[in-house]
Amino acid sequence: MAKQGKAWMLDTAKRPKSDLPGTLKDEVDTKAGELIEKTLKPRHVKPPPEGSQFNYVTDITTKWIGSTCYFISIYACPGPNAIAPTFEEKFARMEYVGDSKFALSFMRHTGKWVALFNGLSVDECLKAIQDDPWFQP
Repeated sequence: MAKQGKAWMLDTAKRPKSDLPGTLKDEVDTKAGELIEKTLKPRHVKPPPEGSQFNYVTDITTKWIGSTCYFISIYACPGPNAIAPTFEEKFARMEYVGDSKFALSFMRHTGKWVALFNGLSVDECLKAIQDDPWFQP
C-alpha cells in the first residue's frame, strides 16, 4: 500500500476577537441611546395607522452580544393572523475590531450582513447610522 503525502490546509478557524474595554462599551451605550432618543425614534416611530393590518415600528433599541452592538427595531403585528404581537429586526451592527474602532454593517433583505465601513470611531459609526440610508429600521 502506498504511503500518502502530507498536504497544506487553510486554517478556517475564527480568529479571536479583541476584548471590548468597559469604558468604550459605556460610551457606545450613552451615545447610541442619545441617537435613538433624539433622532431615530422621532424619525421612524410613528403612531399606529388606523385600520391598517401592516407591521409598523414601535421602538428602537440596542443589544450587545459579545463585543458587537446591534441596533434593533421592534415591530408590532396588528393583523388578526399574526403569529406574535411583536417581533425584532436587527438593522445595524457595530463590531469591535480593536484600538477603539468598529466595523459597521447593515442587514440586507436577504438576511446577510454587509460591511460598509471598517475602522470607524464611535462617533463616525453613529453619524453613519443617523445619515446613511443603508441603516434604516
